[in-house]
Amino acid sequence: MVRGNDDDALAWGGDDDPTLDVGATTDPDAAPAALPEGYSAVGKGSENVGRIRQDGSVAMPGERAPMGNALLITLGIIGGIYLLYAIGWLIGGLRLQGQAAYLVTDVMYQGSFWLAVLAPPLWFATVFLLTIGSKPWVRVVWLVAGVALLLPWPFVLIGAVGR
Repeated sequence: MVRGNDDDALAWGGDDDPTLDVGATTDPDAAPAALPEGYSAVGKGSENVGRIRQDGSVAMPGERAPMGNALLITLGIIGGIYLLYAIGWLIGGLRLQGQAAYLVTDVMYQGSFWLAVLAPPLWFATVFLLTIGSKPWVRVVWLVAGVALLLPWPFVLIGAVGR
């Protein structure tokens, strides 16, 4: 197809470059601006440009990818450990209740007891909420650190039956 002379004055070499189409449309029903891999948008509106995935779908900025199966299983296992830790703090703390009466008042013991029981679920929820926008490995590292820090020592040392 041969263009006319009027069209030649409005054309420039490289007009088909997809990076030039950033923010060109004002139609709200139009498809979102997206670039294939290897291209980067610059200028006004470049932060709203998505990426075209290999399967043809468009990933927009701020759009989170769903969690993978391995991460879901890891979160389930660590969540189960935290639940067992809360139960361990409950059992271990109840076993120590009679012996702690010689060291601290009952009010102080009850406050610290319930704080210890609630610490594992609170740590899990806090890490989960504060690491929503970060990489999955960051969330797993903080959860594993909590597994090491929140070990229910009364249950580990005395056990469920005691001596």
